Amino acid sequence: MTVQVNAFGAADAPAKIFSLTNANGMKVSVTDFGASVVSILVPSKTGALTDVTLGYNSYEGYLNGESFQGASVGRIANRIGGGSIVIDGVTYTLDKNFGEDTLHGGFDQYGKRFWETADIASAPDAVTFRLLSPNGDQGMPGNADISVAYTLTDDNALEIRYRAVSDADTFFNFTNHTYFNLNGAGHGNVLNHRLLLNCGHFTPTDADCVSTGEIRSVEGTPFDFRTPKSIGRDIGIDDEQFHGESGFDQNYVIDHPSLEIPFARVWSEETGIELTAFTNLPGVQLYTGNFLTAESDLRNGPGFGIYDGFTLETQYFPDTPHHENFPSALYGAGQEMSSTTVYQFSVK
Repeated sequence: MTVQVNAFGAADAPAKIFSLTNANGMKVSVTDFGASVVSILVPSKTGALTDVTLGYNSYEGYLNGESFQGASVGRIANRIGGGSIVIDGVTYTLDKNFGEDTLHGGFDQYGKRFWETADIASAPDAVTFRLLSPNGDQGMPGNADISVAYTLTDDNALEIRYRAVSDADTFFNFTNHTYFNLNGAGHGNVLNHRLLLNCGHFTPTDADCVSTGEIRSVEGTPFDFRTPKSIGRDIGIDDEQFHGESGFDQNYVIDHPSLEIPFARVWSEETGIELTAFTNLPGVQLYTGNFLTAESDLRNGPGFGIYDGFTLETQYFPDTPHHENFPSALYGAGQEMSSTTVYQFSVK
């Protein structure tokens, strides 16, 4: 396996695209802009390669896009209520880019920055990006050294590993925001996908979509995917946790965080492609693209719309700095954070 490197867009584009291809023909492309996943091409039941991710044609799309396509997100993914956190009795003010709250790091997001590329010759099956985040970046304390490594294996798995360490106590909560469509990007919506989530609980949110601190059973709710069902089956059911949204946007509590026990399986009858997901993180955000709109420079069609992709954003629970009963994402000075998520593809 080798890594192919090209300009991402025009020949003089400032961003680069890195492509990995395994022995089965599966191909994963990532870019140093935002340390983002650009595309994942996997064999379908016909043998043809299918692009199962949404994204843009060039660097300019990722620069101007607003839907976090494939992006690396941090230092604190998801929402932080009130736009502030407290560490060791000190209050740190964050960007309020989601009403009075913070979403996905605020205004200066990691997905809109260039990341340094590590030596790709030493690991021909992987691409590693590095970001140095200075003290005060996004309002957060500590100089942080952050990396994300994308590895493609010959059993058709994309492994995403985040590592970070800071010289001061700080919160780390990273995720990847890839939108999947196992029918093939640009081939309709994902409502017919069958989804299994090994998650017996979720974390409810208030009217501003900020975690309340409660951990609630999925039993008897539309959020129960413990038995496989189509993603679209229960959309539209009257439940206050939809908050007026016309789709899912919930954090689930993973029953058994593990790199051996899957937390999710998703299957498309159209292509036969099945996605099996693993992680050692405690939570995952299921989002069904409720606010996707037509954007410029999108691949596989003139534009995407509502439900044209879903995310499985592995994470610590949203707003974890404000809830002591949630798994802690606070890391001490010099303490390394390490998380791994695996998306494995097969034909069923």
